[in-house]
Amino acid sequence: MASQHHHAHEEHSGENLIEAARDALKASGEQWTSMREAVFAELARHERPVSAYDIADNLSASRGKRVAPNSIYRILDLFVAKNLALRVESSNAFLANTHPGCEHDCIFLVCDECGDAKHVDDEEVSRAVRALASSRNFKAERPVLEIRGLCQMCA
Repeated sequence: MASQHHHAHEEHSGENLIEAARDALKASGEQWTSMREAVFAELARHERPVSAYDIADNLSASRGKRVAPNSIYRILDLFVAKNLALRVESSNAFLANTHPGCEHDCIFLVCDECGDAKHVDDEEVSRAVRALASSRNFKAERPVLEIRGLCQMCA
């Protein structure tokens, strides 16, 4: 079982976030291509989860040539695998991880009204979920917990 320990998260934003993502991806042995940078920059521009189709549409418009959603999905899947992005499973949408490279479980509060999703780090909940899986002889690789409801603005 991966050890869960307390650590200080360094939250990144803007150019700093793109640089942190680039550094984390390169450190994992992957290349930081211009297309990957464009996808990450587009992803990081949004505060709410965004779909691969929206990213493809926006990049197609800004680049003046069509970008296929399939190629965006491949890049986003890589970003999720390398912890640069988080996936909101229930809406098949993605968020930039503001502390790329930090490994932690995905706990989201997802608003059914406006679609906002807040990522929450909670070591206690993560430990409990992993212990539950372990008690049933199941090795949790990537726990995702989504709590659907209404955000403060919509409630």
